[in-house]
Amino acid sequence: MKIKRALISVTDKEGIEEFAQGLVALGVTIVSSGGTARVLSRAGIPVSTVSEVTGAPEMLDGRVKTLHPRIHGGILADRRNPQHLSQLKEHNISPLDLVVCNLYRFSETVSAADVKEDEAIEQIDIGGPAMMRAAAKNYRSVAVVVNRERYPEILEEMAQRSGALSDETRARLAAEAFEHTAAYDMEISRWMSRADRFPSKLFMGLDRGLLLRYGENPHQAGGFYSSSDPGWRQLAGKEMSYTNILDFDAAWRLAGEFSEPAVAIIKHTNPCGVANGKDVEDAYRRAVECDPRSAFGGIVAANREVDAKAAKAMTELVAKTDIVIAPAFSPDALTQLQSKKSTIIVEAAPPYALPQIRSAANGYLVQDHDDRVDSREEMTVVTRVQPTEEDWADLLFAWKVVKHVKSNAVVFANEGQALGIGAGQMSRVEAVELAARRAGDRAKGTACATDGFFPFRDGVDSAVEAGARAIIHPGGSVRDPEVIAAAEEHGIPMVFTGFRHFRH
Repeated sequence: MKIKRALISVTDKEGIEEFAQGLVALGVTIVSSGGTARVLSRAGIPVSTVSEVTGAPEMLDGRVKTLHPRIHGGILADRRNPQHLSQLKEHNISPLDLVVCNLYRFSETVSAADVKEDEAIEQIDIGGPAMMRAAAKNYRSVAVVVNRERYPEILEEMAQRSGALSDETRARLAAEAFEHTAAYDMEISRWMSRADRFPSKLFMGLDRGLLLRYGENPHQAGGFYSSSDPGWRQLAGKEMSYTNILDFDAAWRLAGEFSEPAVAIIKHTNPCGVANGKDVEDAYRRAVECDPRSAFGGIVAANREVDAKAAKAMTELVAKTDIVIAPAFSPDALTQLQSKKSTIIVEAAPPYALPQIRSAANGYLVQDHDDRVDSREEMTVVTRVQPTEEDWADLLFAWKVVKHVKSNAVVFANEGQALGIGAGQMSRVEAVELAARRAGDRAKGTACATDGFFPFRDGVDSAVEAGARAIIHPGGSVRDPEVIAAAEEHGIPMVFTGFRHFRH
């Protein structure tokens, strides 16, 4: 069917004049409403107003414009149905073949910190979604365009098909319209229920950001979706998989824990090296020292711009690095990192505080990210021996790191450098033993952190035997007195944080 008559009503008017001119050149008659009609008329484009078509004025401050049988009858009439066509003729209603519409800026309005409720309410579009849904329902007879990026391709196809659009195109446009109205309603519902952190129904409007190389394994197809700008962009390297994204998220969040220059190296979502330094290069070198073998093929995250010196170290010190993430890269650093063709380079702002969503048992957990900052003032020294300032610095560093290690987790650290990490063990004492084995002789004189309480004194005994000079953990076990007594016997300070940081 040739498109002969179009209704245009858009809030986002970018590109609409050119599109309307293209339609007119193809012989299309245009009907428009309100501000859109004024914009087109000023551009010299012939246009009939909705009020001229309906015989009724716009009213209620523009709340009622297109909600009229002469509009919706023209959109909803199924051209394959003789009775529909007969009724159009009986009521002198002209068919509408194309609806071009986008909606009031509700999301942008409610994102303002000082938005008033009445202002938000006025940005809830009624006529627009009604027209979109009507046209999308009747896509076999009517085309609907809700995305201005489609304007050029619509004109091109109409020119090639003597003013018509294919069935496939109209079906695709209809699906896009329903996606658009569903996302719009979801934003309104979310705002209306904003006082309830966990509403009775959870709606997620996600945009596909990437078609991935694969999901978790090469035989699993995957796409990456996000609810907003994810805050990062890939600058170079091969296409990512889900495991790449999962690992870089882990590295990104760990590096972001520190205010001083810091680098985290991640393998399979667990850190295998973390360190502070006087600059990114120094922090990277110190991070690699924790476990050079595991750093091969790892994910590196820095919390400062990566400069040429740091990039040189990253390309020379470890033979293969899968991903490098940083808030910025100097031009020379980019050039050096790109010399390793397989390395993915990601520019990332600090992680957003979006809710974390995880699946289990055919359902979903929605929770805050574990971004709590545990302060020294909230912690309790439970031994007679008090930590020195040097002890405190290393205890707090180890505590930040262990928060990002899969439970059961243990970290040995010294002078702002992780030296032994035990991750994902079934018993806490085995996590101590693994961390101690990885640290070797470097465990002597370290601070030791674990993500949950020690259930028995054997974990403390093993940590001290490895060389720990101070221990930090949540406390809260029925055997706390036994665990504290072990620290007292060994003459080391022990700190209870009062908060655990399990990561499963």
